[in-house]
Amino acid sequence: MALHPAGRPAPPAGVVPVAAGPSAGGTGTSTPRDAVAARCVLSAASSLRLTLGDVTADLLAAHAVLPDGTIVLAVDAMSRTGGLLVAARGDSGAVRLDVTDLAPVAVRSRVRSRLRILGTARRFDPAALDSCDPATVMSLLGLPPVALWAIAPDEVVLDRAAEPVAVDLGAYRAARPDPIAADEAAHLAHLTRCHSDVLDRLGALVDPAVTAGSTRIVPVALDAEGIVLRAERPDGHADTRLSFARPVTAGSGLAGALRTLIG
Repeated sequence: MALHPAGRPAPPAGVVPVAAGPSAGGTGTSTPRDAVAARCVLSAASSLRLTLGDVTADLLAAHAVLPDGTIVLAVDAMSRTGGLLVAARGDSGAVRLDVTDLAPVAVRSRVRSRLRILGTARRFDPAALDSCDPATVMSLLGLPPVALWAIAPDEVVLDRAAEPVAVDLGAYRAARPDPIAADEAAHLAHLTRCHSDVLDRLGALVDPAVTAGSTRIVPVALDAEGIVLRAERPDGHADTRLSFARPVTAGSGLAGALRTLIG
């Protein structure tokens, strides 16, 4: 069996420690996975913060994302924020959007990543509906009945590990959200509530040095390519990612992926 430099058994292939929390450093080089993650954060978020100059507004259930990554905001044109959007129309980078991605489970240190977008505001063109799938159309119809604004991203920065990364705009526009992202919370809740035996067997795949002294092991993230387990200790925690043998294309394939992982 392979050993760590400290003499401990090496974790199985596909078991990767996860860097702790977002940082405030400079920006690194992004990967296609970062573009998918950015789209997932936007699509799954129920709220975001809009900043125009020195004015901020927290928007709840008031945004949708088009297939090309354009963010649609529902903001009353007669409000102060709406007036600032009118004034900012067409100005590159004049609009800032901040989204915080929280683990959908009851744990400490729930922030998994932060997303910052600088973009250009325009009035939403109804012709864009022609390129939307039915799910996107339904999300647009679910927005508050006020003026709709399209925010075209000029800069996308994702902060979820050792350093923030500036996401390539072409990759961002071409990316699609992870197929598990929309129902991640429900899958994690079901796994925690109904399958403690599966969690025990998944926990056995984590390096014992990571789980030593932990009070519990809980899943804090799930996507098409793997699951992240958190070993909680009284003085902190450590996250480990377990990768599936192959990407899952729909929620119905999760059970098989987990069975293969623990088998």
